[in-house]
Amino acid sequence: MKIIFATGNQGKIREVKEILGDQVEVLTMKEAGVDCDPEENGSTFTENAYIKARAVREKCKASGNKELIDCIVMADDSGLEIDAMPGELGVKSARFMGHDTSYDIKNRAILDRMKDVPVEERGARFVCAIAAILPDGRELDTKGVMEGQIGYEISGNGGFGYDPIFYLPEYQASSADISAEEKNRISHRGQALRQMKELL
Repeated sequence: MKIIFATGNQGKIREVKEILGDQVEVLTMKEAGVDCDPEENGSTFTENAYIKARAVREKCKASGNKELIDCIVMADDSGLEIDAMPGELGVKSARFMGHDTSYDIKNRAILDRMKDVPVEERGARFVCAIAAILPDGRELDTKGVMEGQIGYEISGNGGFGYDPIFYLPEYQASSADISAEEKNRISHRGQALRQMKELL
């Protein structure tokens, strides 16, 4: 099974490969020679995942390359929802404070905004939706959610994006502090990918 995963994010691709396992070959768009950057203007994570997957699928079909046409195309959209900042991140998580702003700056800005928010109001969750389009045109989608809180400090060197400020009370650690194996077991993306693996 060969999958083109619609991302250029190496941290995300690493997680996808770890979760889907060795029996699946996962290619980035660059590795597959597909150049595509559709506008993600959906109102939900699932809509955005399908926007990306359908755009890449069309590029594969237009290429006339049977190897690309026979691939499964998969895309995800994920983000952070913060109860104390309703509507500010979610599907706009990557665009929060601008695409070119580093996550270190974004994370510090969120912590500053929330410095006086009590622990019981710091609820947050990572959400991931995955859409897949099979060679015969069938479409599948799954969704995973990882509940937690916004911490009080940046912590950990693992993960990427908002992981260093996403606190997991059951681990008393951020999602950037725990091992990659443990994160893949409980994460929003891990949940959605395992559901997709079952569907496939």
